[in-house]
Amino acid sequence: MFLVLHREGEAEPTTWRYNPRKLMSVEREDIERRTGKNFSEFTAAVLQGNALCRRALLFTFLRRDHPKVKFEDVDFAWDELSLEYSKQEWERIRESVLESQHGDQLAASLASIDASIETALDDTEESGKAALPIAD
Repeated sequence: MFLVLHREGEAEPTTWRYNPRKLMSVEREDIERRTGKNFSEFTAAVLQGNALCRRALLFTFLRRDHPKVKFEDVDFAWDELSLEYSKQEWERIRESVLESQHGDQLAASLASIDASIETALDDTEESGKAALPIAD
């Protein structure tokens, strides 16, 4: 999964590879303090669109590039920040749908998923099957 920040007026978005299992322990602890959620709750909340959790995640990635950035300075319009599944994750979702759906529902789901696969970012760092971004 990728965290994508595309600010208005910028030609190209900034993209970070987001895998909760790869965040450092200091980053995870900081996220827990800032959000008041344990890390498993945080990962679910990020996917569900929790604004504070997404801001904390963005701050974590921005701080890697700019160590002096302050949490209070991290602000974005809601449509400037998104989470995007990689091609590999969409392919895993597709496999799951093939096993769980049938008929017209399956056809509609596959059409939507296949369109998403076409435009998704390729996660070249992911080896083997891509795991969905939920922390253990």
